[in-house]
Amino acid sequence: MKSLLLSLVILAATCSTTAQESSVQETQFKVFGNCNMCKARIEKAVKIDGVRFAKWNKSSKMLKVAFDTTAVTADSLRQRIAAVGHDTETFKAPDSVYEGLPGCCLYRDHAATH
Repeated sequence: MKSLLLSLVILAATCSTTAQESSVQETQFKVFGNCNMCKARIEKAVKIDGVRFAKWNKSSKMLKVAFDTTAVTADSLRQRIAAVGHDTETFKAPDSVYEGLPGCCLYRDHAATH
């Protein structure tokens, strides 16, 4: 009887873990920035409950992120990033926030960033 109960508990835990993993989505999208301060700001903006990891690549300008789709959307992450001064292909940072970034972080060159 105890072994049957233990088996049921293990089965329930396994099903629960599988359900949680199925709601995790991994994606990547472009985020404009220049330096390691940008990297820290971008990654910090999406360091919230529901995000498993976020890594921004300075060279490719790509953010790779894994998140729980029951708690977060990709667009909500893009909006959070824009709110701290970094454009994505979907959302533009407010000019007032962008202009407040340190000089090395100013990535818009008005020629053709996008």
